Amino acid sequence: AMAYGIDHTRYHENKRAVAEKYMGPLIKTTMTRCIHCTRCIRFAAEVAGVEEIGAIGRGEHMEITTYLEQAVSSDLSGNVIDLCPVGALTSKPYAFMARPWELKKTDSIDVQDALGSAIRVDSRGAEVLRVLPRINDAVNEEWLSDKSRFAVDGLKRRRLDRPWVRRNGKLQPASWNEAFQAITDRIHGLPGDRIAAVAGDLAPVEAVKALKDLMDALGSPHLDCRQDGARIDAAVRTSYLFNPGLAGVEDADAILLVGTNPRREAAVLNARIRKRWLTGKCKIAAIGAHADLTYGVEWLGEGPATLDGLLDGSLPFAEVLRAAQRPIVIVGASALARDDGAAVAGQLSTLCEALGVVRPDWNGFAMLHAAAARVGALDLGFVPGAEGRDLAGILEGAASGAIEAVYLLGADEIDTSRLGQAFVIYQGSHGDAGAHRADVILPGAAYTEENGTFVNTEGRVQRSWRAIFPPGDARENWAILRALSGALGRTLPYDTMAALRQAMIAQVPHLGALDRVTPGAWSAFGAMAPVAQTPFPQAVPDFYLTNPVARASETMAECSALHIQDAAEATGTHG
Repeated sequence: AMAYGIDHTRYHENKRAVAEKYMGPLIKTTMTRCIHCTRCIRFAAEVAGVEEIGAIGRGEHMEITTYLEQAVSSDLSGNVIDLCPVGALTSKPYAFMARPWELKKTDSIDVQDALGSAIRVDSRGAEVLRVLPRINDAVNEEWLSDKSRFAVDGLKRRRLDRPWVRRNGKLQPASWNEAFQAITDRIHGLPGDRIAAVAGDLAPVEAVKALKDLMDALGSPHLDCRQDGARIDAAVRTSYLFNPGLAGVEDADAILLVGTNPRREAAVLNARIRKRWLTGKCKIAAIGAHADLTYGVEWLGEGPATLDGLLDGSLPFAEVLRAAQRPIVIVGASALARDDGAAVAGQLSTLCEALGVVRPDWNGFAMLHAAAARVGALDLGFVPGAEGRDLAGILEGAASGAIEAVYLLGADEIDTSRLGQAFVIYQGSHGDAGAHRADVILPGAAYTEENGTFVNTEGRVQRSWRAIFPPGDARENWAILRALSGALGRTLPYDTMAALRQAMIAQVPHLGALDRVTPGAWSAFGAMAPVAQTPFPQAVPDFYLTNPVARASETMAECSALHIQDAAEATGTHG
């Protein structure tokens, strides 16, 4: 074409044109290109388990479309973009944004859920333009959830790019020195037992380590990383890990879901569970709020009473677990986020031992977290010290005046209205709930703007890498805490990321074993106490709006609105 020109063609027949189809806010269609390979149809039906894409018409009138041209409701729908061989299905948010050769490509990991899916971050200048999956058979295979893929536009909206200090009841811009001075003036001379800290769901291990060391230097025992209030025993590592491993799901012959909805909490893992179920070699049962899962499930009940039924053998599924060679009990962290959470954990510990879910050659207890930072923070012991308050205690203390200063490291999922008159320092990347309540705001980097370590739900240590630099005056999270420690006269003993990581690994050696899972030794956990018969709650009410980055994304807001509308139409509650 370049050598001879394209002013005419020898093709004289009429070309077949196909009208574009609506598949929602994520998928752009150019159906004239479609060659009817049916890859998208087979992915939706076989992998995602949502049979919403199909073919209508016959012969040359055949067209690929969704049911009544509705938006695709699968949480994995973006993967059809990668599967389409001709570009009939492309990314709607990314359309016409850039050419591939203009982009800087950075291998990293995803933090929108706790799986740690392998991703590639494509950026141009100071902006992340798209995220694509990388193949990692041990974690996400070749798939990526829609939130992980499309929430990236939230990285440039509602950003905190300068420090802020509340003066006369209003937040006003400030310099770093002014912000540090405001913190020093308020905290200087304050006893350690009147200071508390909460670590958020997107904080890298390095930042959590720096905050813990700073709180230790200030003498504060009031630490917590469990924003949902889950009563997890941080002293027993196997009590908060997905011990069989994500790939271990494919060896399971019996799975019990307790207080979890994998389709909302870990969409890629849900596809793996479906993959195993399709073999016909795995029976699945569930306890908790009913959910629209993509595989056959026997619903046993909604609350802890059902666990008693499994323990005493009155429920037939108990024999299924006992007879299984590779049984797995998948527990949602939200199942322990209740006043009797420790007692529920004790029930689960006893159940796993009694029914052979845990044996010398197999550990089938699997805690499914929804927060990327949770396991790393638990490994570091970012939990209450001796006579320290947990999250509920911190909020109660702040409301009563017993806690006078609270440090929020990207903690936006807590009830900030209960912080009372406490002096609140918020360090994070987005102007979310924590920033609105803060007295001092310290702008930190997002996960694509700093190198960091994360530990996924199975205990795999992973690294995220910086793709772009933080905006404005925002800085790396660990560096902010190191600078603040100097201003407070409690200088932390490391000046570089390398020195911080050495201190981190010295405290927790397995944090230096990258891309490896270090198993823990099984021991009983939880408390032997009565449990309430309250049903387990819905863990993730809205899949698309679970963290500050997603809530800042216009794409995720549109998906959320569509999801709510579809749910209302399905139940007849709209209008």
